[in-house]
Amino acid sequence: MTVDDMNETDKLTSIVARCQDGSEEAFAELVDMFSGSCYGYFYRLTGNRQVSDDLLSDLFIRLVEKIGTFKHGSFKSWLFRVASNIFYDYLRNKQRQKKLLEGKAERFDETSPKVGHEFEMRDELQVALDKLDEDTVDLLMMRYYSGMSFKELSKHRSEPIGTTLAKVRRALIKLRKIMRKDE
Repeated sequence: MTVDDMNETDKLTSIVARCQDGSEEAFAELVDMFSGSCYGYFYRLTGNRQVSDDLLSDLFIRLVEKIGTFKHGSFKSWLFRVASNIFYDYLRNKQRQKKLLEGKAERFDETSPKVGHEFEMRDELQVALDKLDEDTVDLLMMRYYSGMSFKELSKHRSEPIGTTLAKVRRALIKLRKIMRKDE
């Protein structure tokens, strides 16, 4: 660990402690530190700016509510675990809404309405990510958009580091194949 890493770790530890004591300024610092990477994480998972903004807001609300539960270890890993849980809650809710709409459509003998028209341009990477399963996308986002080390990622996923390394490698190979096909 370099001196700069220790200074960053000490600074983050201090900010988190102040947040746990209720400091609004410390929460503002955390938001400034992590909003970009968390937004990028959500955007790559959803491909939708509005949804990403909403999930980011939910994350920081949950952070205010749950900061007291953080005890020790990597705050960044803890934060992205909370972000991951928020994303999966969003997916479950989206699935419930889809089933509800399908049920109503059947009762009215209509086809299911299309929900959430997206008028945003999506880049090639986003299109390729949409073709991967959710767990693979989540793994890639945690590694490359949250900047988690393989060690942090394996701890977060409660699996051996070798398994995590292999999964990331396979995920990147899948992503490359998809992007080559789309060319």
